[in-house]
Amino acid sequence: MGTWERESITTTRGSFEVFTKGQGEPLCVTHHYSAFNETGDYFAESFTHSHKVYLINLREAGNSEKISEPYQLSLLETIFDLEAIREALRIETWSYAGHSIGGVLGVLYGIYYSNRLRANVITGAAARDYTVSSAACIYHQAHPDFKKMQELIESLKRKDLLPDERKRLSAERTKLSLERPEKYGELFNQNIHKAISPIRLNYFNRELSIFDVTKKLGMTRVKTLILCGEHDVQCPLEFSIEMEELLPNSELITFPESNHYPFLEERELFTKAIDEFFGRIDAS
Repeated sequence: MGTWERESITTTRGSFEVFTKGQGEPLCVTHHYSAFNETGDYFAESFTHSHKVYLINLREAGNSEKISEPYQLSLLETIFDLEAIREALRIETWSYAGHSIGGVLGVLYGIYYSNRLRANVITGAAARDYTVSSAACIYHQAHPDFKKMQELIESLKRKDLLPDERKRLSAERTKLSLERPEKYGELFNQNIHKAISPIRLNYFNRELSIFDVTKKLGMTRVKTLILCGEHDVQCPLEFSIEMEELLPNSELITFPESNHYPFLEERELFTKAIDEFFGRIDAS
């Protein structure tokens, strides 16, 4: 798939590590607590055939800016950081694409900065705390795999993990969110690896308990594509349905044979969906 180009972007809010790949209209991709590197990201890779993708390490991730106050790790402050990066790059408008908690950031980006977004792609996400109201969510205590998922997450936070052990634990965690876990080796077969920023994850876990922007979704003006696997155990489909009902100018496409990773589990259908969506954006 090729290496991503690394650069450090100096903004009014600090310096951020950014990886770029592809040609075309600019598109921002990030995740709330992942730390990326030159190997890239499977979700971000889905857009490099049609866009110049900016894959961003947020504060306390990779070599990006550190925090001086805990609140700088919040969802809303993160959106302010993304806007500062866009301005530093002198990009008037760009599109955004996010998966999982990256998709949650996309929801907020659309609410507060629709005028700076050309289009918004939200995959496997939600507009409110998805862990308490649905037993279909693997983060709900009633889910049969809840305990196993929590144990794996805590293990992956350890800084003393050897690379092989981290890789094994990460694979086990991902398999819990695949419709066909036995296909893990076939789906995740590229030299792509990333880490978790523990400080960002810990802050998010606290913030999630009060997260609910459903009443603000009507403020969004950017055209939004919502994508979700029908068997998603992290952000179950009901939350994507809810977003489509409340988000103006939105459409929902579901993937019947996917869990949390439709961009890999049903790659061709996923690519077709995003290409047709951006084709309509270009024609409008």
